[in-house]
Amino acid sequence: MRIEQNTTAAEALLMALKASGIDYLFANAGNDFALIIEALANPRLGDAMPEPITCMHETVTMGMAHGHYLASGRMQAVMVHVNVGMANALCGLLNAHSDNVPVFLLAGRTPLTEHGRDGARLTPVQYGQELYDQHAMVRELVKWEYELRYPEQACRLVSRAAALAMAEPRGPVFLGFPREPLLAPLPPGVRFEPFPVARPSAPYPDPAAIDELAQWLARARHPLIVAERGDPAGKVGTSLARLAQAHAIPVIEIMPVRNVMPSSHPMMLGHSAGDQFEAADVILVVDASTPWVERLHRPGPGKRIAHLGPDPLVGRQPVRSFQTDLAICCDTAAGLDALLAALPPPTGDVERRRAHYAQLSEQRRRHAREEALRGGGKPVSGAYISACVSDVLGDDGLCFSELGTVPDYMDLKGPNRYFFTPYSGALGWGVPAALGAQLADRDRLVVACVGDGSYVFANPVACHQIAEAQALPILTIVKNNGMWNAVRRSTLGVHGDGHAARAAVMPLTSLEPSPSYSMVAAASRAHVEVVEDGARLAGALERAIDVIRNERRQALVEVRTSLSATH
Repeated sequence: MRIEQNTTAAEALLMALKASGIDYLFANAGNDFALIIEALANPRLGDAMPEPITCMHETVTMGMAHGHYLASGRMQAVMVHVNVGMANALCGLLNAHSDNVPVFLLAGRTPLTEHGRDGARLTPVQYGQELYDQHAMVRELVKWEYELRYPEQACRLVSRAAALAMAEPRGPVFLGFPREPLLAPLPPGVRFEPFPVARPSAPYPDPAAIDELAQWLARARHPLIVAERGDPAGKVGTSLARLAQAHAIPVIEIMPVRNVMPSSHPMMLGHSAGDQFEAADVILVVDASTPWVERLHRPGPGKRIAHLGPDPLVGRQPVRSFQTDLAICCDTAAGLDALLAALPPPTGDVERRRAHYAQLSEQRRRHAREEALRGGGKPVSGAYISACVSDVLGDDGLCFSELGTVPDYMDLKGPNRYFFTPYSGALGWGVPAALGAQLADRDRLVVACVGDGSYVFANPVACHQIAEAQALPILTIVKNNGMWNAVRRSTLGVHGDGHAARAAVMPLTSLEPSPSYSMVAAASRAHVEVVEDGARLAGALERAIDVIRNERRQALVEVRTSLSATH
């Protein structure tokens, strides 16, 4: 749509977002939104702007944009208000930054002027919220940041920011704007259309580097692949599965944030370093920011280790000392496909390896299932919860896990079925991300399985309100063990036999007395159940999914477990 005369910068900005491929504007509004709200209310421009989604808290805005991208591959926009709204959004921005998720973050700024201009300050809060450098709050966490200075800049700044966000390695961007330029109409004679800026083509791998890696793998007796995440379209998972099967290279996903391989793939050896890690002589790390923990799994001497992906050295991490003998910067799927083409035809030794690893893979899955089923009594185990969640996901369900499930005990049918909270560890991600994924695909089963503490951090009242308002029937499973178990485990890792380990109640870890989390969801008319015995869990999940499918209503199942049953 062509921008006409008397169009404000606010209208131009919103149309440029839509032209850049953004469908939704997740927002928690403040007094700096007046111009955006007026623009969104213009009936002439409705279809040319992103659909606004009102969220009651900034944690929800950021999480929904994050989850939508994981399910769709399309970047979405978030707008928060000046200063305090940005502060609430920072945890979600940390997660997007860590996970290389493109989010277009926008925020107003206190009016620059006190009088004499349209848009000048009107309330005391507009004095109290002014900062010397508002952008400093986000500068380290975004790929690009700028402030709108003149109304005629709106379209070009949006187009540039959107292209940069989607360029590899992907990540969030930020645009701020004072009220004065946003309110102003485009200058006389300025007539231009919102135009998308094409993002750069994906980097193709250096053929010489691919040939060198192919030689390493062809000569290896015990090659190994370590993966951490795939792309939203699943291309990485398809390419990796093909490479691993053709050349009998086992794959482990030690700490996956987006699962890459289906659990049943014969070369999938699970999520533990184990004996394969020590035996490997050549290790290929596929787009993994943290392929292992150096203190726990550092490879021994005599190994060759290659890293392949859009940012193989992970420049956003200040300290990262993983052995790197070869670093190949490329689109991950393209690199894996090029590697497959460069490898020589499989030999008889490859055939023997293939049979061996397929047997190990099947044994691993069988033992994991047996262990999970042993935890189906009272108290219910984390392994059993994971297996039950896996069972209800079916072929294409999505699980957003925030300290709620363990992938070792799940049968994931393909890539991008399991999403784990980013390594940044900003809690409250799981439920909002699931809501965003449900918005991206309303017909898909989406499950958020979270710990009790993570559920509280998600601002659950805001989450359940928007689930009802937008008809997003996700299934939320709250794993209630009444404590900060991650904090407890961390303390035991340092002081395994110390005072805290012997204390009847470890300081700063108890969340007792436990609230009735099911009542929080029930306040938004969700179907709710509370389970204390594993024998009742499968039935509770079936009833919840029946409500989701037939009534299109959200559901919550609170599973009360205990420390002894927690993995």
